[in-house]
Amino acid sequence: MRLSQCHNFHDFRLLARKRLPGPIFNYIDGGADDEVTYRENTNAFDRCDLLPSVLRGVSEVDMSVTVMGQKLDMPVYCSPTALQRLFHHQGERAVAAAAEKYGTMFGVSSLGTVSLEELRQKHENPQVYQFYFHKDRGLNTAMMQRAKEAGVEVMMLTVDSITGGNRERDLRTGFSIPFRLTLGGMIQFAIKPKWGINYVTHERFRLPQLEEHVDMGGGASSIGGYFTDMLDPSMTWGDVAQMVRDWDGQFCLKGIMTVEDARRATEIGCTGIILSNHGGRQLDGSRTPFDQLAEIVDAVGDKLDVMMDSGIQRGTHVLKALSLGAKAVGVGRHYLYPLAAAGQAGVERALGLMRAEIERDMKLMGVTRIDQLNRSNIRFRDTAPNIRQQRDAA
Repeated sequence: MRLSQCHNFHDFRLLARKRLPGPIFNYIDGGADDEVTYRENTNAFDRCDLLPSVLRGVSEVDMSVTVMGQKLDMPVYCSPTALQRLFHHQGERAVAAAAEKYGTMFGVSSLGTVSLEELRQKHENPQVYQFYFHKDRGLNTAMMQRAKEAGVEVMMLTVDSITGGNRERDLRTGFSIPFRLTLGGMIQFAIKPKWGINYVTHERFRLPQLEEHVDMGGGASSIGGYFTDMLDPSMTWGDVAQMVRDWDGQFCLKGIMTVEDARRATEIGCTGIILSNHGGRQLDGSRTPFDQLAEIVDAVGDKLDVMMDSGIQRGTHVLKALSLGAKAVGVGRHYLYPLAAAGQAGVERALGLMRAEIERDMKLMGVTRIDQLNRSNIRFRDTAPNIRQQRDAA
């Protein structure tokens, strides 16, 4: 299978699976516990139908949006994800370049493998810095100041990851940084030698945002230890409010899932929130962002920008989210699989296909601008059991 044969999310996933050692593929592919939430994130879109309008004159389509003060040429951005150079040696460099080609926003994680300064200097498209809250308040202040000095436009605080999720696929393979592989995991690396050759023949794997604080050689400050030892589960709304004041710019919270929390975000001065369950990687059994979107937009959509991620695989998924009031949507695995499979060329193909899907689907919906999408063009299916069917079965 070649990159040119990839036409959708599932094709990229298959190609990544063919090219990556099992432990690394499963790190991208897996979720928490029984992966119920992971599956439901996408299934939720299937319970919503689009209602197209016809004869609307749709020869020209404008899919641009403005979110958190940033103009995007398409309503999809590349969410910040960790450890990207572990999947392909180009890592964040490939994602940033592909996002710039398509005029959209990309994110750099605290656990990113390329420095946010390098990416900010090389690329002009909007950049997000994804931030974890640490027990060391001085470290928090220093990292925010570093991002501000680099020229990062948007600060994104992840609030659903004060401890790591129970990702059992990783436990079975022994995936960790540094590697502590099981025998089965080592065999998977042995049968996919190309990944290992690329890993050792390119620049040393680093975590530039945290290398002064995380010991890549192991010990208490390994990546596993980072979540359990360095992140602060006692973080409160007061702590976040101080961060918002210190940043004094575009500030969003990633991981909001309730109306109450959305309202608190507006009260402390956030300019955006992202409905997210971390792609099903944290609390299994949690509700999907798409299912929560309408009520949160109704509560705070006029006060800040509401976005969502988790489960988006198609242009139609994007249009359904926008119809419910999301200003834009984030994707993670949607670009990580093609990144792992083919580097920058893979990410560009994935974003190009998504853009083509959105344009085609907008035309089929009879809209020429994103702001023409609304709840009148969607219907939710009644998924409750049919009473007559139940009686007949009895």
